[in-house]
Amino acid sequence: MSIRLEVSMLSSARIARRHSPQPHSAARDVVALLCRTPASLVARTISLLYRGIAFRRLWNRSNAQELGKALLIGNRRYRATRRSRNQTSWTAAGSEAPHRFGRHGWPCQSGVAATLCHRSPKSSQAATISSDTERLRVCAPLSRFCLAGCAWMCLAFTLLSSLATQADELSDAQKLFLKGDYAECIRSATAAMKERFTREEWPILLTRAQLELGRYREALATVTNALTRHSRSIPVRLLAREVFLQNGRTDDARDTLQEINELAGARRLNYPDAASFVALGKAALLLGADARLVLENFFNQAKKADPEFRDTYLAIGQLALEKYDYALASQTFQEGLKKFHSDPDLFYGLARAFTTGERTNLIENLDKALQHNPRHTPSLLLVADHQIDAEDYTEAEKTLEKVLAVNPVHPDAWAYRAVLAHLRSDPEGEAKARQTALRFWKTNPRVPYLIGQKLAQKYRFTEGSGYQRQVAQWDPDYMPAKIQLAQDLLRLGKDEEGWRLAEEVHKKDAYDVVAYNLVTLRETLSSFRFLTNQDFAVRMAPHEAETYGNQVVELLGEAKAALCQKYAFEAPKPTMVEIFPEQKDFAVRTFMMPGGEGYLGVCFGNVITANSPASQTANPSNWKAMLWHEFCHVVTLGLTKNKMPRWLSEGISVFEEKRANPTWGQTMIPRYREMIMKGELTPVRDLSAAFLTPKTSFHLQFAYYQSSLVVEFLVERFGFDALKGILKDLGEGKEINAAIEARTAAMSKIESEFEAFARRKAEELGPELEWKRPEGQATRSRGDAALEIIPHDGDDKWMEKHPRNYWVLQLKAKRLIQQKKWKEAKAPLKTLIENYPDQIGQDSAYLMLAAAHRGLNETNLERQALSRAAALDADAIDAFLRLMELASGTRDWPEVAANAERFLAVNPLVPAPYRFLGRALEEMGRPQRAIEAYRILLKLDPPDPADVHFRLAKMLQAAGDRSAKRHVLKALEEAPRFLEAHKFLLAITQEKSPATSPPPAEAPPAKP
Repeated sequence: MSIRLEVSMLSSARIARRHSPQPHSAARDVVALLCRTPASLVARTISLLYRGIAFRRLWNRSNAQELGKALLIGNRRYRATRRSRNQTSWTAAGSEAPHRFGRHGWPCQSGVAATLCHRSPKSSQAATISSDTERLRVCAPLSRFCLAGCAWMCLAFTLLSSLATQADELSDAQKLFLKGDYAECIRSATAAMKERFTREEWPILLTRAQLELGRYREALATVTNALTRHSRSIPVRLLAREVFLQNGRTDDARDTLQEINELAGARRLNYPDAASFVALGKAALLLGADARLVLENFFNQAKKADPEFRDTYLAIGQLALEKYDYALASQTFQEGLKKFHSDPDLFYGLARAFTTGERTNLIENLDKALQHNPRHTPSLLLVADHQIDAEDYTEAEKTLEKVLAVNPVHPDAWAYRAVLAHLRSDPEGEAKARQTALRFWKTNPRVPYLIGQKLAQKYRFTEGSGYQRQVAQWDPDYMPAKIQLAQDLLRLGKDEEGWRLAEEVHKKDAYDVVAYNLVTLRETLSSFRFLTNQDFAVRMAPHEAETYGNQVVELLGEAKAALCQKYAFEAPKPTMVEIFPEQKDFAVRTFMMPGGEGYLGVCFGNVITANSPASQTANPSNWKAMLWHEFCHVVTLGLTKNKMPRWLSEGISVFEEKRANPTWGQTMIPRYREMIMKGELTPVRDLSAAFLTPKTSFHLQFAYYQSSLVVEFLVERFGFDALKGILKDLGEGKEINAAIEARTAAMSKIESEFEAFARRKAEELGPELEWKRPEGQATRSRGDAALEIIPHDGDDKWMEKHPRNYWVLQLKAKRLIQQKKWKEAKAPLKTLIENYPDQIGQDSAYLMLAAAHRGLNETNLERQALSRAAALDADAIDAFLRLMELASGTRDWPEVAANAERFLAVNPLVPAPYRFLGRALEEMGRPQRAIEAYRILLKLDPPDPADVHFRLAKMLQAAGDRSAKRHVLKALEEAPRFLEAHKFLLAITQEKSPATSPPPAEAPPAKP
C-alpha cells in the first residue's frame, strides 16, 4: 500500500497552516481573534467551525442556502422554502414576517437595496436607476464586505452560544466515560446527537462507549452515520476502521485506512487541531511509516501545539510500549498524569510500563486506575494477566468475570480464558473460549497472539509458537506475533528461523527495541565458540572457552549422569548452553531486554542461558552450582512438559544442588530464621507469586530457600518416589495442588505440617543463642549478621545484659576486629562458633577469627579457621586464596590443589589459582593436569610469565613434547638472564643432537 503521508516533511507548520491570504481572510481574522481569547472553549469551537465540513461549504458563495441553514437568528430556528434560483424566503417559527436572502445569503432590503442585493446579470444591465441607487451600487462592494464580516461574527457567536452548551455536556459525558458509566454516557451522547449541529467528538465518544460494552453492531451504525456527517474527519475515519475490524469487515477497514491516506495526501486539506494530527500519526503507523518520524513529526508536534490534549500522551505512550521502550512510556504517562490526575487510561499505561520490571509499581498503578474507574477493562485485563503469571488462576477467573460483566464478548477476556483452559489441560474449554473470542472478527490476529504469548510466558513455547504461526497465516504483517515467534523459536533452540524472523522485524521496524536487541546480540554471538559432544552444545566467548570451556562440558556431563538416572529421564540431545561474559547480553538473550541483574542463569527447557563469572566480579558465585541447578531444570521441565509451577521447579533445583555438594544451594541463616519465626512464610499454594512480587531482593532469595524447604519436607515426610509421582502427574496435566494431594496428603495438612517443619528447622539454628535484635538494629539484604549501628545511650548496658545474643556477639566481634583488638575479639567469636558452627557468608565468625589469628601471627590457627570456613561456603574465594598461600608455604600440595579447584569453581578467569594448581600438580606427579593448568595460566597474562614458560617447558620435555623448546625460548625472551632456562635450553638442544664420535681424521700420505 502506497503511503501518501509525507511524514518526514511534516512539522508544526502544518498545524499552524501557513498559506497566502485568501478572499475570506477577513472572516479568518474574526476566527483568529476569537482563538486568542483566554476561553479555550471559544478557541476550540471556532477552530472546529473553520475546519468542519459545513463551515467549509459556507466559504463557497454559490451555497447561500447552506449558509442559511446553518445561521441562527435570535436563537430561533428557521425553515426554508426555495422561491427562485437566487432567492430564499425563511419563516421563523411563530413569526409571519419572512426574511429574504439574496444571492450571497445576506438579508435583502426593500426597494433599491433589494434590487442591488438580488439581481441577475441581464436585469441589471437593462435597469434604470436613480442617483441614490447609483450611490448604493458604487458602495455595494464595501457593503458586502462589511455585511460579510458582520455575518461571520454573528455566525460564530450564535453557533458558539449553541456549541458552548454542547461543550459542557460533552465534558460531562467524557467524565462519565472515564468513570466507567458507559450506559449513561451512551444516553447522554445519543441525546446530544439529535441536535442539528453536533461536534465530531460526540459520535466518537458514543462509538467508544458502545465498543466498551461490546455493542459492536450499534457502534457500526453510529460510526457509519458519523462518516456521512463528518466525511473529512480523520479521527472519525480512524475510529471507523477499528469498528469495522471489530465487526469482521476487514475489507472496509482496509479501504478506510486507504481513504485516510488519500485525504492526508491532498495538499488542499488541512487538519490544524491536535486530535487530527494524532489520528494522522496513528494512521501513518498503520500504513507502515517509520515510528521515529511519526513520533517526532506527528505526536511530539501535536503535544507542542496543544499540551492539554490527553490523547497525545496516550498515543506516545502506546507507541513506546509497542516498541518495548518502557523508559519513554513511563516518562510520557507520568507527564500526562501531571495534567490529568485521575485518568485511568494514563494510570493503566504507566502500569504497563512496569510489566517487565518491578511488579509492585505495576500493581500500585493498576489500583489507582481502578479507583477512578472500577470497570476499566484494560486495567482489569492486566490484573488478570498478572494473576496468571502468579499462578493464581482462581482469582484470574474472577477478574475476567468482571471484564465480561462490562463486555460479554471482549476478545482479550476470552483469549485469557482460553489460556486458563489450556493450563487446566481442558482442550474443549480452550477451543470454546478461542471461538468466542473470534465471534465477531474471525481472523483477529490479537487473539492467537495473546494466547500464544501467555503460553510462552508459562514456558509452553511449542504451543505458543503454534499460535503465532496461526497469526502469520491470517496477517503476515502483524509484527507483534512475528517477534514473539522469533523469541519462542530461540528459546526452543531453533536458532536459524528465530534469528531470521528477528532480522525481518528489524528491517520493517527499526524502532522495535526487542528486534534491535536481538539483531545486535546475534552479531555478538557470531564470534562465540561452540564446544560440542553428543549431549551438549555449549556456546561461549572464545577466551572463556579456551580457559574453562572443558570444565563446563565436564560438569554438565556429571549433572546429566546423576540427575537423569535419579529421575529416570532421557534428556533431549543436544542440550544447548550459552554463557555470556556481559550481563546485558545475557539479559537480551534471556528476557529480550536489558535488566534481570539478580539472575545467574535461566533454563527454558532444552536451552540454558547463563552469566559467566566475568559478569559477577562484585558478588561472585559458584558457576558449577549454578549450572547444576539449571540442568536440573532441564530434567524437571522435561518430565512435566513444562507444566510445573515455578516454586516447585526452583525448589527441586536448589534441593538437588545441596545433594550434589553440601556447600552448594541454600541453608538456614539468621535472616531466614527471623522471617520464619515472625510468620513470614508464604503459603505453599501461593509460593509462585513470591517470585513475581517480592518485597525486596532478599525476599526473592527467601522464596528460593522456602521452595527448597518444601521439597525437602515432601521428600523427608513422604519419600522421593512421591516427588517423582507429583512430577509425573503434572506432565499428564494435573493441577499442582491436586497432584500433591494425590501423592501425599490434603493441602491443609501439608500447609500446617510444613509450617511446623520450617519452624523446627529455624529453631535448630543456634538453639543456645538469643535472637532478639537490639533496639535500632538494621538488617542487610545480602549477608546474615548485624550491620554497624549508631550507638545510643544505654546501648552498652543492653549488650552487657544479653551476652549470648547473636547480634550482640556479632557487633562486639566486628568492633574489636576494626579496632585491631585481636585477643579480645576471640572470645565473642568462639562463643558464636560453639553455638552456631555452620555459619557462612560475609560475617562468618570463622573468617573474623582467622583475621584475629593473622593479626597475632598465629598462622596454624588462622589456617584451621579458614579451612572450616572453606568447607562450609562454596563462594569464599578470599579464604580459598589465603589457604593456597599458607599451604604452599608448608608444601601441603594436596591442600593447595583442593583450594585452587574451589577457587576456580567461582572464578576461573584470574591467573593466581592456576599458578598454585599447576605447581601443586607438578609436585604431586600429575604432569598432564599441570601442563593444562600452566597453558591456561599463560592465556591470562600472568605476572612473571618467564617462570610459567620455564616450568611448562620442563614438563613438556619430560613428556616428549617438542614444543618444550619453544616455551623455554619464550622464557628467555621474557627474561634474557634467566640462567636456569639457558642451562635447560642447552640440555635439550644437546639431547636433540646426541654426541657421536667424530669421523677419524684422514691419515696423512706416507712419505716416500
